[in-house]
Amino acid sequence: MTYLELKVILSELKEELAILDNSFDLESYQEELSELDQLTFASDFWSDQKRAQSVIEKQNILKAKIEAYQAIKELFDTLQMTYELAEIDETTDLSQIDSDVKRFKKMIADLRVSTLLNKPYDKFNAILEFHPGAGGTESQDWAEMLYRMYLRYAESKKYKVTVLDYMVGDEAGLKSATILISGPNTYGYLKAESGVHRLVRISPFDASGRRHTSFASVTVVPELDDSINIEINDEDLKIDVYRSGGNGGQSVNTTDSAVRITHLPTKIVVTCQNERSQIQNRETAMRVLRGKLYQLELERQHEQLEQLANNKISNAFGSQIRSYVFHPYSMVKDHRTNQETGNVQRVMDGDLDDFIDAFLIQQNEESKG
Repeated sequence: MTYLELKVILSELKEELAILDNSFDLESYQEELSELDQLTFASDFWSDQKRAQSVIEKQNILKAKIEAYQAIKELFDTLQMTYELAEIDETTDLSQIDSDVKRFKKMIADLRVSTLLNKPYDKFNAILEFHPGAGGTESQDWAEMLYRMYLRYAESKKYKVTVLDYMVGDEAGLKSATILISGPNTYGYLKAESGVHRLVRISPFDASGRRHTSFASVTVVPELDDSINIEINDEDLKIDVYRSGGNGGQSVNTTDSAVRITHLPTKIVVTCQNERSQIQNRETAMRVLRGKLYQLELERQHEQLEQLANNKISNAFGSQIRSYVFHPYSMVKDHRTNQETGNVQRVMDGDLDDFIDAFLIQQNEESKG
């Protein structure tokens, strides 16, 4: 990159930074963080573990935003200083500039998107359920591919993953699975992934090497804390205890402690077999149920009930939110935002940021309209 090219780029970056400065309320974030810090100094702060944990989580989210903003400002200052040195000395090394500019743009885009997570439930952890569509082994294998994709996404973000339920497929893949992904704003980001996912590929299970289309659904709901009250009547619940069916490597035990809860009014069914204690499995299953009922109510408010419940989503052609084409060409395309990429393997390795960001930006624009 030349000195003159850097001058033009810096002008563009300065405009982007000005836009961020106008939208990012640093003072407000710092004041809120200071108030939370004061709470932690109270002698009885840890007497209520759940409340204390909630405060700590809010602190971490605010700190992450403030640190990201400060890092952007520092990087811009570094770029500005490099330009000023190059203006004085033509021998100034500009070899690092390209990567620094790309990093600046990525950092500013990530922070903008994070500020869009302002819904009351965005801060919660995310519960993901995986269900194959019609098609037997093909769709069961595809459901497991998606399962692995989200595990890799979580790993890349340093989120914690807990397997709550896993049922292996008849020949390959999975029949159903439920995982909890824990981390700052995980539901806020992963809500973009809820829907039917479509795969087109040459089937490894077809001896004739024919192309197959498979479907699997991913349902994402928040893991609620005590700040949101969801009333559930005991008489509305049917609770079954059974022996878990997890296989080795799925972190699922094989004791008689697995719990299945059916919410009779809505027909929602949740299961958990991760813990060795029946009581712990029941508590976890109830958290999943509360999250589903909460989201069900949100969808009712937005008159989109049919798009929430799995039994009302057609897990087949025409209802997909995203297509993954392995053959005859390589492409992943989101049908809601038209975001697409030809690097299928990168997506399957958990690189979902472009798709999630495009969804959140579109959602924010629609809410303004």
